[in-house]
Amino acid sequence: MTTTILVVGALVVLLAVYVSWRAGRLDRLHIRLELARESLDAALVRRTAVSLELAASRMLDPATSLVLAAAAHEARTAGPEEREHAESDLSRTLRAVVDQERFRDRLAGTRAGSDLLEELGAAVAKVLYARRFYNNAVGVTRTAQRRWLARTLRLAGHTAYPEFFEIDDAPPTALAAE
Repeated sequence: MTTTILVVGALVVLLAVYVSWRAGRLDRLHIRLELARESLDAALVRRTAVSLELAASRMLDPATSLVLAAAAHEARTAGPEEREHAESDLSRTLRAVVDQERFRDRLAGTRAGSDLLEELGAAVAKVLYARRFYNNAVGVTRTAQRRWLARTLRLAGHTAYPEFFEIDDAPPTALAAE
């Protein structure tokens, strides 16, 4: 009788430790997800700021500046529901602007233009990597939330499944060639 109680007690303790470990893992995944989202938001804001700086630099023709400034403004002011669409529009606008014939040559001819191109290239690359990192964190977190133990014991509480952030973030060809 005493042996049975000890075995059952040991199994209960092991089960409690395992459940606690799974809950801690879910918590760490949610923290990682929040940090990845903040990093993605920062990268998107930086890309928008550099795009606005390029549009205001007077190095572009007025029509191109206006189109780029409008797309950057839309990306900056978009609400949560429109954010993916606005960011994709900014990506497409950047490709259209930067991939113009002799665009790099015109901007690279000046010190400010060269610095702006380098900054824009870095900002575009950071968005690409931050989005991939965030979507990876979303996938891992969703998988952990869907496991039977997490669902049964509600280890994630009432947290909704995180959503992927899908945008067209392909860099302009002229910037990718660097």
